[in-house]
Amino acid sequence: MKFGYARVSKNDQNLENQIEKLKKAGCDEIYQEKQSGTKNNREQLNELLSKLRPGDTICVVRLDRLGRRMIKLIELINSFKERKIELISIENNIDTSNAMGMLLFNICAAFAEMEQRLISERVKAGLSVAYAKGRKGGRPKAITAEKLKKLRSYYKSKEFSVTEMCKMTEISRSSYYRAVDDGILS
Repeated sequence: MKFGYARVSKNDQNLENQIEKLKKAGCDEIYQEKQSGTKNNREQLNELLSKLRPGDTICVVRLDRLGRRMIKLIELINSFKERKIELISIENNIDTSNAMGMLLFNICAAFAEMEQRLISERVKAGLSVAYAKGRKGGRPKAITAEKLKKLRSYYKSKEFSVTEMCKMTEISRSSYYRAVDDGILS
């Protein structure tokens, strides 16, 4: 039996193109999911793997749809070989039923791993540049300088309850107590 597997990383991405190609490749059943290829526990992939029997073929549009990490891809391919299951990657022109297909698989897997590492390195470099320019990622602070000034005056006056101070400065109780614990209201 010929099984197809289609995957995208994000919910707003579309699987239709992959599904169409898998149908044209003659897949009897197509499993699909929207989850990162770096995740080890993918529900649909696990279900597909449990259905595979000797003589079956698994078909993907590209190798990176099956997995992003070369080690994981190699483990999968080796387990396929042990179980007498073949892999076809349409766009990579890989068919593991022959020696050339296995060679191409190993080369493509290495490039997929390299691409993922390059992306990671570019992101880290971009974050370093942004940090050097004084930009910091993450959620903005709940207590701005202006809110802190007001909060300090309310706090020192001892005229207001915590609830009233939070409402007047438009902050949450947890932000208030964090400020107290950090000692920035004194």
